[in-house]
Amino acid sequence: MQKVLKLENNQKEYILCAAIYYDNGKKYEHQPKNIESGIVVCGRRHHNCFIILFNMFAEDDYSKKNTIQGFLTNTDRFVDRQEAAQIAFGRGQIKIPTKSLFSEDLY
Repeated sequence: MQKVLKLENNQKEYILCAAIYYDNGKKYEHQPKNIESGIVVCGRRHHNCFIILFNMFAEDDYSKKNTIQGFLTNTDRFVDRQEAAQIAFGRGQIKIPTKSLFSEDLY
């Protein structure tokens, strides 16, 4: 089943860019609306996000174990690869349905 959030103005939610959610238990301002703790870093590809996270948190015992790879949407939500795949297919950003979205699928 396609998961597409319809906005008030009848516009549909779509995928903006690659993102990684790192939950270190701390609260940060200006995070996606569905993130209560931790930080979301966006980039062209997921490896760009990992480089930023490593440089920001290397001294804080940063670990990839506390991360979720996903995407940021135009509605200011972080979604994991599986939900992103449903959104991207439903919005026509990808032609073939897939279980897990990769940034290379989009651009």
